[in-house]
Amino acid sequence: MDKATILSRLRAILGPAGVLHRPEDVALYEYDGALDKARPDFVVFPETARQVAAVVQVANAAGLPFMPRGAGTGLSGGAVAIEGGIVVSFARMNQILEIDLANQRAAVQPGVVNIDVTNAVSGDGFYYVPDPSSQRACTIGGNIAENSGGPHCLAYGVTANHTLTLEVVLPDGEVVDLGLPTADPPGYDLTGLMVGSEGTLGLVTEAVVRLVHLPETVTTLLAVFDDVNEASNAVSAIIADGTIPAALEMMDNVAIRAVEAAKKCGYPTDAAAVLLIDLEGFYDGIQELTAHVGELCRRNGAREIRPAKSAAERDKLWSGRKGAFGAMGRLSPSYYVQDGVIPRTRLPQVLRRIGEIGEEYGFTIANVFHAGDGNLHPLILFDERDPAQVRGVVKAGSAILRACVEAGGSISGEHGIGVEKREDMCEQFSGEDLRAMAQVKAAFNPLNLCNPGKVFPTSKACYEVGKRHRRLPRVVEEDHTL
Repeated sequence: MDKATILSRLRAILGPAGVLHRPEDVALYEYDGALDKARPDFVVFPETARQVAAVVQVANAAGLPFMPRGAGTGLSGGAVAIEGGIVVSFARMNQILEIDLANQRAAVQPGVVNIDVTNAVSGDGFYYVPDPSSQRACTIGGNIAENSGGPHCLAYGVTANHTLTLEVVLPDGEVVDLGLPTADPPGYDLTGLMVGSEGTLGLVTEAVVRLVHLPETVTTLLAVFDDVNEASNAVSAIIADGTIPAALEMMDNVAIRAVEAAKKCGYPTDAAAVLLIDLEGFYDGIQELTAHVGELCRRNGAREIRPAKSAAERDKLWSGRKGAFGAMGRLSPSYYVQDGVIPRTRLPQVLRRIGEIGEEYGFTIANVFHAGDGNLHPLILFDERDPAQVRGVVKAGSAILRACVEAGGSISGEHGIGVEKREDMCEQFSGEDLRAMAQVKAAFNPLNLCNPGKVFPTSKACYEVGKRHRRLPRVVEEDHTL
């Protein structure tokens, strides 16, 4: 089927305004928040699941790849059309369809912006927990594809824990409903399988998500440290104590200086590290809890504990953390971010190794991350206009992921594998593991037209039995992130 015929069929489904095909138009959809770029042949804007299904059927008939796209804020190349084809943008499927406060859930289309769910229900005392730093732009569909987290997922879990049911267009164009809006439904957890599958098993067209009651009160602490190791030890001490904060974030000095220059939040620029801690609960007891966590930080070397004195001050502190990635522009033209996961007790060693990797490859690395669940976000600062730096930063990123696996962790916590980390899958999984995953994918996506080239390594050597597979070291602590 030639391009003119495909264009004609797509326009018949979506109308002329629902299809882009000119090079200057589709060029805007050749990238996301990662390094990889590739230009699609078409970009389409469906408004209903039926239209999505019809587009998929056209793609199947033409043997053309297709892939979903939310807001393009992804950080692993998951929405990039590396084999060309049709990008299915959900920008026009952006409605909150139903809010059911009695049952604490909401039905939403995939193009709904994350923060809009909370904004729609906060006046009634509810919110949507997953809160990526990009929550003012990223969409629910993209969050589902990557199983996104965020600072306030420590106590309540990530997107998978807050997704009840899904409407999905399968790779052959069939529309199916997955899951039940009840606790522990019987049968295989196909909803859980779909969440985090990075658009390789189908295209989500509707989701029912869980709503949570707003806490009665929240306090925010900024704990200041002169030593990164002491800040890391404080994180382990807080969790080991049995206290699970709503959020427990960490920034090192490089990140602090960039954020303070950009946001002027009051972070001390001479500190080696800070912890940003949210504690929530009932009015009765919150002060004692706050004092207790502050004391745990002091025992582990905190030189100062700063409680936010007002909601405005709390918002200011959090604006720094939420704007940390963007603040890196103060230090470098570009940054390359990873999101490996490690046991909390290994934070000092792995952060030290990340610093060594930066020195080995000649890059400054800022660390700003979800310390409470061991989800690292090292930001490698570079200039993407220099091809040599691009090659070097990719190698440095792989070295960081290797260090995470060697510490007993994972190569991704919430950003996904996409294109960027597909070859790094060999660091964590054996050939048998990868083949088993590929069989699951083939059951849903036998023609490999639905978001091809993502997640799985391209090197055949990776599939050799035991190739580069490491037995993970025994981790003494219980760590729900691994």
